[in-house]
Amino acid sequence: MATENYLSLSAAELQQKKAYWTAREISQQPALWQQIASEHQGRAVALNAFLQAQLAKPNLRIILTGAGTSAYIGKALAATLQQQLTLGQRVEAIATTDLVSHPTLYLDARAPTLLISYGRSGNSPESIAAVDLAEQLLPQCAHLVITCNAEGKLAQFCQQQPDRSYLYALPAAAHDQSFAMTSSFSGMYLATLLSFNPEPAALNTVIALAEQVLSTQLATIKQQALLPCKRMVFLGSGPLQALAQEAALKYLELTAGAILSHYESPLGFRHGPKSLVDGDTFILLFESAQPYSRQYDQDLAAELKRDQQALALASLSLATLGSDAQLSDAWLLLPMVVWCQALACFKAMALGVSPDNPCPGGQVNRVVQGVTLYPLLAE
Repeated sequence: MATENYLSLSAAELQQKKAYWTAREISQQPALWQQIASEHQGRAVALNAFLQAQLAKPNLRIILTGAGTSAYIGKALAATLQQQLTLGQRVEAIATTDLVSHPTLYLDARAPTLLISYGRSGNSPESIAAVDLAEQLLPQCAHLVITCNAEGKLAQFCQQQPDRSYLYALPAAAHDQSFAMTSSFSGMYLATLLSFNPEPAALNTVIALAEQVLSTQLATIKQQALLPCKRMVFLGSGPLQALAQEAALKYLELTAGAILSHYESPLGFRHGPKSLVDGDTFILLFESAQPYSRQYDQDLAAELKRDQQALALASLSLATLGSDAQLSDAWLLLPMVVWCQALACFKAMALGVSPDNPCPGGQVNRVVQGVTLYPLLAE
């Protein structure tokens, strides 16, 4: 029997470092993506029928929503999905944390709405509250729930409202056991791409690239994790800006806040945030796959090199992933997020922090706790 090994470490080593589940769930993603794609074929007819009925509604508003990492799925995909639609539908990414605190600002009773809710557990207080508020305020509201937990409260809502909802439950392996969202993020992200923008060739390419990251790039990622940085900056544009936001959160979470992380777009970085760069700052820049957009990424990289202020600067691109494939940034995000997850995991282990449970004191929890939900009273 082959020795169980994830991120080039044995199961025994990972368990000793309290990193087993995080490393396993990062490493399983290429196989999980293939499983999600295979299962998607079996649901395509029913899902397409549901979506086409919604998309036929005049002036449809599509809201992509979730909290934290789940919110970044929508942020990364909103513009790409907008491109796929031709009947004047609006696609917006609005976090549940915004919908819940300011429902009347973000929910418009005049527009038929498709609320696409993302949830690893489907039990986060804001996730349930956002659905309840949409039900309360929107006369015409349908729901697509994309979740990793077929038994969660979001899933149960769909089962109770079969006439205007669709439950997209991912394979059980996507329901991360570790603290941080890894497989769940990429799994729900991929499910959305398959639902609105299926590209079989792109899928095969990103699976191969992610496998390559996990088989040939781990030494490089470890070297980056061992840099003695005290500040971490992730930069990306378009969908890759949401990747930068997710990477910054993952780095902050898994290091238990020991290293402050920041994200921005390459163009936006010059407008003030660049002032944080010092000799303790490591900058990782995500280069767009689009030649026009990539010019701005490379201009900033050249400028940062000339400044000679940062501890280190690295660029992550199709070329550094070892590919000359034609990919949109929405698809390129998938192998890049595997790189970022592994980087955060290695950094946590280097600091002696448990990636599986970086906050054992319970100040931050795997499923958010401590949220008081207030009823919205009719005015």
